[in-house]
Amino acid sequence: MLSRTLSRSAHSVRAGTKASPTLFLRARNISTLAENPHIYVFEHPLDASKSLLSLLPTEPPTPSLAIGTASSLPPTPSTFTENPQFLGILQSVFHAYATHDPEVKRQAAVFASPGGFNLGGINRDSAGAANHQGGMGGANRGGWIHVSDTRNPPDWGRIAWPEDIFGSVEVDGEGRFVDESGNYQTSGTYRVITREGILGITPFLREKLVQRLRALESETKQ
Repeated sequence: MLSRTLSRSAHSVRAGTKASPTLFLRARNISTLAENPHIYVFEHPLDASKSLLSLLPTEPPTPSLAIGTASSLPPTPSTFTENPQFLGILQSVFHAYATHDPEVKRQAAVFASPGGFNLGGINRDSAGAANHQGGMGGANRGGWIHVSDTRNPPDWGRIAWPEDIFGSVEVDGEGRFVDESGNYQTSGTYRVITREGILGITPFLREKLVQRLRALESETKQ
């Protein structure tokens, strides 16, 4: 009796140890970019010569929600093809949540400070309208602050490169957003990947974007 019990226990242990390597292998198959651990890398389901890059770890991935594809790793501007649908989703999320981002709020507060008037990274003009060349106007006039990629932060008082600007939000002379969305305007110049890196988003906006992508993924699979 005792020998049979020990035999069954040993079998259970062996069975348990056989399952773990399989789980570990599955985990290892989902890799991320070395330069951005928030971006997952998958083999493209339709083209084995390319990799699919996504903010979602789901396997198999959903190509329509991917950031884009790359024919080499790490991706470069010449080997990466962005997914226009992803950019549309990103911009819709930023339109809804950019003014709630602590970093954007910080910029708005700087705008309203005495020194903020002369910062080149904050755009004003005499009418308080958008001036993406960085003009200056009188006191208490509004202007625009940029929502930018974090991969290449501009020097203090400088404007991010156009390829790093997702969009801009409008504030009044006291640093308050003109409405809930800050009249968010897409820049039209943003590039997912440059020589400085690929898609850097603040933690707050990245979380909101991933939430939206997960919801869309769930709808796609239903």
